[in-house]
Amino acid sequence: MGLLDERVVLVSGGTQGVGAGVARAAAREGASVAVSGRRREPGEKLVAELREGGAAALFVPADIADVGQAQASVAAVVSEFGRVDALVNAAGLTSRGTLVDTTPELFDAHVAVNLRGPFFLMQGAVRDMLSRGARGSVVNVISSSELGGQPFLAPYVAAKAGLAGLTRNAAHAHRFDRIRINGLDIGWTDTEGEDATQRAFHAADDTWREQAAQRLPMGKLGQVDEIADFVVFLLSDRSGVVTGSVIDWDQNVFGGLD
Repeated sequence: MGLLDERVVLVSGGTQGVGAGVARAAAREGASVAVSGRRREPGEKLVAELREGGAAALFVPADIADVGQAQASVAAVVSEFGRVDALVNAAGLTSRGTLVDTTPELFDAHVAVNLRGPFFLMQGAVRDMLSRGARGSVVNVISSSELGGQPFLAPYVAAKAGLAGLTRNAAHAHRFDRIRINGLDIGWTDTEGEDATQRAFHAADDTWREQAAQRLPMGKLGQVDEIADFVVFLLSDRSGVVTGSVIDWDQNVFGGLD
């Protein structure tokens, strides 16, 4: 028996990085998996991989910055599989901006992807659960940066801090509906998107991962498969009654000083 047997899981931002890792882990644990994202080719390639492994899988093209597309992605999953049992909000925007140089357009883009999109995906999934009187589970992939972050992440931090607050609010609102909603504050993680960000904004070369690992307590960046396994645990009944928790998944201890 897998941890997610007979569950229908929607993973937003599931075409690469942490989202793709979660989709693979959920499928291994018996779930039917819907992957949403803007990039059709990698999305369809991942779905083909999941189907080859024996899972029921669906790719839903969606840019969650567009509320209509976010809402439609939930409807597409319900149409295909009959319900949504679990939602993982893994889509994210990490472009840079400080307090003094962030434009209204950049700020709005971060809010749209990192806060507003997850809000309306949660709304759609929870509405489906409520309509069936069914239990459910949501995991929001947030960021340890929501606790403060670097100066060049001002709009990102603002939006992710909002998502952390939303996670607690929604969990409190729906605890008696037995819908569990938790968040994961992940730290610096080795993904395709992070590689592109390091090269685009920090002039990184092919050695950036090794250089970063040397500075980190555990000697490595966060790994997608480890995060994905933890997300699946939070989605599953094995995590018990836990709800409203925003868990630090990082190798730094926040508040600790040297």
